[in-house]
Amino acid sequence: MSKALVIIKSMGLGDIIILSAYIDEISKHINKPVVVLAQKNTHANSIFKHSPYVEDVIELNKKGFFSIIDKIKPKGFDQTYIFSDSIRLYLISRFSGIKKNFHYAFFSKKGKNFFKTAKNFTQDILKKEIESQPKIYCNSKEVEEAKLKFSISNNKKNIVAGISASGPTKRWDVKNYIKLFEEINKKFPSRFFLAGGPNDENIIQEVLNSSIGENCLSFSKMSISQTIPIISLCDISISNDTGFGHISSALGLRSLFLFMDSPPLSYGVYSENISIIVPDGESIESCSHNTRGKNKISFNEVLNKALELLN
Repeated sequence: MSKALVIIKSMGLGDIIILSAYIDEISKHINKPVVVLAQKNTHANSIFKHSPYVEDVIELNKKGFFSIIDKIKPKGFDQTYIFSDSIRLYLISRFSGIKKNFHYAFFSKKGKNFFKTAKNFTQDILKKEIESQPKIYCNSKEVEEAKLKFSISNNKKNIVAGISASGPTKRWDVKNYIKLFEEINKKFPSRFFLAGGPNDENIIQEVLNSSIGENCLSFSKMSISQTIPIISLCDISISNDTGFGHISSALGLRSLFLFMDSPPLSYGVYSENISIIVPDGESIESCSHNTRGKNKISFNEVLNKALELLN
């Protein structure tokens, strides 16, 4: 029986979620859970914690070579699926004694669409059409515990608010989010779960200290695995292009993404759960890295779309 290793070079949380749809399909193809080799920043352990398609996650060191081989060689893999054009990762696979190695064409990935490249790669190997919608699996006991602990009920709209981002140019001004929460709360009594990490404490505190702060709860001191059951209980997500938005989408939430300095064609159109807003004067096709459109996101468009999703 085949024993497969899936190698992920990408560092982002959103990246691993997008790729999870194809990892699931590889597992189904070989009729056995796979092992994933991925960087710590992807939080792959949390994303695949309850997945029936991933049996283990091994941490990929950024600079290691022989140390990585030492980790994977004893496990006796007979095939790898490398979501990268990296020669280094290919050589690690070969030197680990793995005979069958599928990988992107070397020097081919630069400038290509992230999710389409992964989708086409997997489809070419498996010889079938693959849906790009990912799914994060939850433990029902953990969900029930989160529901009780955080008093999550249908009496209020529960909204994931991805106010963080990987950089300031990808982050809608926090004052806009505060105003948005106030307006939503006038229409629907709501709770807002502020999705960000320890590095986002300054903007999270700004929200908590505002007039809407008493309706908010911060994720900043929680692990990703602790937030997943909470997110699964929410109604919608409103988010910058950030990992928490991708988690929400993979948990089945209607997810509103604000793209202002990254390409929706690579990171937004893969999921039927995602609605996209881009800066005034831009389109889904034109918005990309270096668009720098954070001040051109229409407040009224975001508010109207959020209310539409809540309805």
